[in-house]
Amino acid sequence: MAAQTRQVPADASPVAAESGDFAAYATAAWPRLVRTAHMLTGDFHEAEDLVQTTLAKVYARWRRIPRDDVDFYVRRSLVNNNLSRVRKRRVAHLLMPFLPERVHQREPGHAEAVEQRAALGQALASLSARQRAVMVLRYWEDLGEPEIAQLLGCSVGTVKTHARRGLEALRAHPLFDGRHPVSGARP
Repeated sequence: MAAQTRQVPADASPVAAESGDFAAYATAAWPRLVRTAHMLTGDFHEAEDLVQTTLAKVYARWRRIPRDDVDFYVRRSLVNNNLSRVRKRRVAHLLMPFLPERVHQREPGHAEAVEQRAALGQALASLSARQRAVMVLRYWEDLGEPEIAQLLGCSVGTVKTHARRGLEALRAHPLFDGRHPVSGARP
């Protein structure tokens, strides 16, 4: 019996284990990555495409990524792939006024929540790609300025500048009428 279980070459098992490790990571991280990508792109379907592209690129390098830095590496790849996508396309996207998967769920304040999400999506779309990335990473992913700077490959001062200008642009956006679009943001 022991001889029959060893039909797989010895060097194939680490690859299979790493492949399974990646599959488990990708499955667990998919919802979080799609939410972040949706905030970056403004379109649910493009967000899924962005995450899929990012995970495909990460899979090619999976064995070389230190396990302590997997989340950082994937998040950085996601942001960089989005910036590349924006640079390549430079196409204006029409944002949907609601998220398709939540249309049929009714809850107290549903209309206001849909309106607020649509307004936030439109306001984020008016920002530059780097400002939008900083705003999403800072207020959606709740990362600190040093982490964002490392992720974007820039200085902390640049992150602060993008955050300040992004908040100013969001506050000045006509859809908000003086309300604060980012929870926790102060005037």
